[in-house]
Order: sequence, then structure tokens, then C-alpha cells
Amino acid sequence: MLTLHNDSSQPRSYRRWLFLLVALLPLLGTPAFAVTGDIDLTTSAVGFFAVAIFVLAYGLVMAEEKIHMRKSKPVLVAAGIIWGLIGWVYVQNGMSETSEYAFRVTLLEFTELMLFLLVAMTYINAMEERRVFDALRSWMLRKGFSYRQLFWLTGGLAFVLSPIADNLTTALLMCAVITKVAEGDKRFINLACINVVVAANAGGAFSPFGDITTLMVWQAGLIQFQEFFILFLPSLVNFLIPAVIMSIFIKDQKPSSVYEDVWLKRGARRIIALFLITIATAVMCHTLLHLPPVLGMMTGLGYLQFFGYYLRRSLPRSLERKRERYSRRGDNKKLEQLGGVVPFDVFNRVARAEWDTLLFFYGVVMCVGGLGFMGYLGLLSEALYTGWNATWANIVLGVVSAVVDNIPVMFAVLTMEPEMSHGHWLLITLTAGVGGSLLSIGSAAGVAVMGQARGAYTFMGHLRWAPVIFLGYVASIIVHMWLNADSFAVFG
Repeated sequence: MLTLHNDSSQPRSYRRWLFLLVALLPLLGTPAFAVTGDIDLTTSAVGFFAVAIFVLAYGLVMAEEKIHMRKSKPVLVAAGIIWGLIGWVYVQNGMSETSEYAFRVTLLEFTELMLFLLVAMTYINAMEERRVFDALRSWMLRKGFSYRQLFWLTGGLAFVLSPIADNLTTALLMCAVITKVAEGDKRFINLACINVVVAANAGGAFSPFGDITTLMVWQAGLIQFQEFFILFLPSLVNFLIPAVIMSIFIKDQKPSSVYEDVWLKRGARRIIALFLITIATAVMCHTLLHLPPVLGMMTGLGYLQFFGYYLRRSLPRSLERKRERYSRRGDNKKLEQLGGVVPFDVFNRVARAEWDTLLFFYGVVMCVGGLGFMGYLGLLSEALYTGWNATWANIVLGVVSAVVDNIPVMFAVLTMEPEMSHGHWLLITLTAGVGGSLLSIGSAAGVAVMGQARGAYTFMGHLRWAPVIFLGYVASIIVHMWLNADSFAVFG
């Protein structure tokens, strides 16, 4: 996201952390927990230390702009420390198999998310290499769209596409367009990216395929497929209110980029089609085969690999035909451009994925998974649903999901399965989906865009507009409770 300083001192810093941990372990003592069953670490020194490590790591993530440290570093170390503490406690109690199984389950959760994101990033990088986004930028400049029109166009597309293509993939696509069109204008890119993240999360909240949390609720059988569309209007309000306010602060001027004639590289349109087919494959894997959507995404990566093989093998013939055609026309400019053509390599596209973002995901999922295994997420959910009514609990959990990823929050609620009406299950689906928009690190879409628009869309840049986004959050809840009041009286 920002220019990095020399990291030569980092290993020494990590060693100091390791030595500190080793020194503290004997002081913590072996907790007197039962050998059988789950071990509750929420009131132990180990648990408090793990929470402190997590808070410290997130503090470093939030301070990324100031300290110039990539966001993956602190959460990777924190995840290792938290699970190390868990492993140590469970070994002391003769339950090492339990902690090992819990780690593997949490790792599987991350792996599905990581592979899904990796394929999406690879396709986006492939389309960028084939100049798809350059051509789209050229079209927008040729049409003479102003910044304000671009703001609404990209936000509207994000809201419409995310129910089909999921909020993460949609946000990455729109971010790529924004950074190309407004190249160098960090202020506009920041506002437009915030708008896209909010729009993508809002659009994903009223579709089973729009977000991982909606997929989890649908798979649990708590909400039927058609019931998700009840959330359309609340989601639309959630997007429109902050968008209207933010658009006021955008200068109604046109991008300063100079128009250039951009021609797509060979195979660009077919790669777009393959991406759409990949999304369709992921959807069908879930709807028809009841298998995780990541299976369809990885199959789609295979589509791209086969097409890349075809592009490489057929490149000499294609270049020869184009040379003959351009020579007959006397188009020397196109002939020069042919000299710079290089074969398409899908693995180069994979290598260009935002690995800092993927490693950050690993750290966050493993940290939160570890804290959940210790009992903190269950403790939070139980306290909310027992001490408060379901409405306030769901609203607060939506805000919590902006800090603690919405996936484990929703998982904790589904595990408890409190007795709630359809209206309340729809409410937690809405709040967990759109609550992540309050912070840039609150949703997969925000984290991914933060990595893609590095230096322009930042944590602090998003935080400045959190009050405006919160207005949309509150308004969407009010609209849902008003329009769907009857569903709050129906249980089962």
C-alpha cells in the first residue's frame, strides 16, 4: 500500500517477540481445566494474552500508513502466537488432537477463501495484461464522463454485479477500472473505492451468492433462496445514502488523463467470457452439486490455463497474419507494436496476485479462529443474545463485523442458533453483510481493494467517511424493520 522501508531489522524484532513469549509461558502456569471437553480460556491469563496480541496486531494494521509496514506482517505473527498458546495449553491437558483438528478446520476455511480470491485476482490481472481496463478507460474518456458520473457509474455497477459475481470479485473489477480512469488522482480514487466497497457489500447482502455470510446462512437452511431478495430495498438504501453524501464532495470535472487509442490484445474478449463462465461454474457447483463454490473457481482457473496454452501455440500464426495485413495497409505503427508482443503466461498472472492481501487474510482468519476456539466469540454471542434482545444483538454484531471479520461472527451465531424469527435472521444477514463497510478491513472486498489501490485507498481514508457510511447502515436497518415487520413475528 505504501513505500516500504528496509526490513532488515524485522527478523531481530521477531526474535525479541519469540524470546518474550518463551519467557512468559512459565509465568502463565498450566490452567486447571478439565481434560475432557472444550477448554474455556476466556478467563485465563493465556486468553487475555492472546487477546492483547490480537489487539496489538490490529493496531499495527491500522497504523500502516504511519509506520510503513505491510498489513500482513503483524497478523501473521499474531496468528502464530495465538495458536502456539492454544497448542501449548492443549498439550499440557493431553488434548493435542483437539487443537490440531481445530487448526485444520480453521485453515480449511481460509484455504477456500484464499483460492477463491486467487482465481479472481488472476483473471483480473489477465484482463489487465490484455488491456481490457485500458480500453474501458479510453471508452470512458472518449464519452466525456466527469468524475461525478464515473463515481455513480462504478458504484451502480458494483451494486448490480455483486449479487451475481460476489462482492469480492465485483469490488476488484470496479477498483481496476477506477485506478485506470483516474490514474494519479488519489482523492477521487479513495472516494470512488469507498463507494465501490459499500455498493458491493450492499449488493451482496440480498443474494445467497453475494457474500460468504449469505452463503453460510443459506446453506444452514435458515433462509430460503427467494427470501434473500426481501433485503433488496434495505441494501439499496445502505448504498445510496453514503453515495449521495460523498458525491457532493466530488468536483464535477473530467479526468486529466489524455485520450489514447487503445486496442485490445488478442484473446481479451474470450478471457472476459471465460471469467463469466467461471463465475457461472462456481454458482452451479453450489446450486446443483451442493459443493463449495471454490471448486468452480479453481475449475475456471483451468479454463484460463487451457486458453493460455492455445494463445501461446497459435501466436506465431497470428502474428504472421497480422504482419501481412498491416503491411498491405502500410500501417507502420501497428507493425511496430507487433514487435513488442510477448506470449501470454497464466502463471505470471498468478504471481502478480496481491500476496500481501492473501497473507493478511490468512492472519486474520487464523487469529479470529483461534480466539473463537478459546471461547471468546461464543462468549460474545451468548452475552448479546442472552442479555439483550435479538434486534439489538444483531445490530451490534453488524458493527463488530467491521473489526472482527463477518465470517467468524456469522459462524458463531449459526453455531449458537438462537431462537429468532425470519425477520431477525434476515437482519443479522443484512448487518453482517453491510456492517463490514464501516471500515476498510471489515470486509473481504475492502481488504482486497486496499491492496489493489495501494497508496490511494487506505484505512484512514476510509475511516474519515465512517460516520456517513454508518448513516446508511442505520437507515437500512430501519427500512428492513419497517418493510418486513411481519417477518419478525414468524419463527421457524
